[in-house]
Amino acid sequence: MKKILGILGLLIAVCVATMLGNPRFLSPGNVENVIRLTAFFGLISIGVAFVIITGGIDLSIGSTVALTGCLLAMFLAVEYVPREGALNVLEVRADPRALVLSGDVGDLAKGDQLRTSAASGTYRFLTVNSVDKEQDRTVAGVVEPPSIVAAGGRVTIAKLNHMNEVVAVGLVLLISVGIGLLHGLLVTKMRLQPFVVTLCGLLFYRGYARYLTNEQTQRFDSSLTGLKYLASGEPFQIPIPFLNWIGEGHWSRYAWDVTNARHSVDAQGNLIPLDLIAWVAIPMPAIILFVVAVLAAIFLNRTIYGRYLLALGRNEQAARYSGINTNRMTVLAYVICSVLGGIAGILFALDLNSIQPASHGNFYELYAISAAVLGGCSLRGGEGAILGVLIGTAVMRVLSNSIVLLEIPTNLEFAIIGVVLLAGVIADELVKRYAARRRARHEAALAEKGA
Repeated sequence: MKKILGILGLLIAVCVATMLGNPRFLSPGNVENVIRLTAFFGLISIGVAFVIITGGIDLSIGSTVALTGCLLAMFLAVEYVPREGALNVLEVRADPRALVLSGDVGDLAKGDQLRTSAASGTYRFLTVNSVDKEQDRTVAGVVEPPSIVAAGGRVTIAKLNHMNEVVAVGLVLLISVGIGLLHGLLVTKMRLQPFVVTLCGLLFYRGYARYLTNEQTQRFDSSLTGLKYLASGEPFQIPIPFLNWIGEGHWSRYAWDVTNARHSVDAQGNLIPLDLIAWVAIPMPAIILFVVAVLAAIFLNRTIYGRYLLALGRNEQAARYSGINTNRMTVLAYVICSVLGGIAGILFALDLNSIQPASHGNFYELYAISAAVLGGCSLRGGEGAILGVLIGTAVMRVLSNSIVLLEIPTNLEFAIIGVVLLAGVIADELVKRYAARRRARHEAALAEKGA
């Protein structure tokens, strides 16, 4: 708990310092952005924390994010397959824009996305609203562009074809499980060092992603709105009093009245109404992180397997003598790490909507390890708390955001993060030594009193 309070104090200090330097740090839009990025990086940080708790390390998580993102984009690659025969245009509807088509519609279903050729090599896109197979007719809503063919004409249709979204996500997660199993088995069965195994993974997964994609940027089609909601959706909002007021810089005035507090000023000096209660959207990734964090905390602190992981990290030989299957627990930790890396890879890819195989996920492993260590995970193993990891992730994201808001040169980002991380580790070590000396003095005093 003391470690968590310490890192929480650091988070508050960084937030206050940034707010003093730029009040827009607490603007609703910036708060939402920090929450979203914290959720993405929080997933990989929790995964890495499980491995660190066992006394291992995973340097491949960034490349895993890149590989899984590229694979998802490739699985969901859009392909329009031409249909045989043209369809007759029976009716053109204006509001809402739609075409009533007749002909062989046996292979069409509600929700199918179609494409028809237009002039000048462009395309018109339609979505099937309904299909009447008895009368061989369908109603297709026109998505874009607004100009459509006239009634009485004929159109040639191509049907959108890509892998089912659930199947694609399932395959990506299955591959993530395989990556974790491979790491765990190499560490336990072949007795290879985790550093070496995951370093090789870092190089291989990155190189394989670049090979699969031929170094080409991978993108997602605009039709994947349901899947993209996982990364960009905002299911609900929460009210936060005075956030707009603080974000507009009114807190810096020593004297203010209700009228001034309720207004901001534009470039021309005109008063703009300012709501004292700001509504901050909670992004879908934050909800996913919350669910994962709760499950991870329960697993680590309330189940026998979580205690096994902690015991393994403290002393592997003692854990083995106690009857714990240490190999199985090590493999489990690497599988959890890779699966969370796969989930994060999916969300990162959907959020960005495009992936550069050569650079996507670079240094993510360092962010994750830094967040876990800041959050109280000992690189020696046997220590760690999920709440601390989440706070450590937030510290890393707030630091990165502060560099932008305070207009610090971005090429100093890693230097600043490195200094903060080093300071946190040194402070943690000093606290440990101080606690150890106090414990030793207390034990010596008790021994002297007993004598």
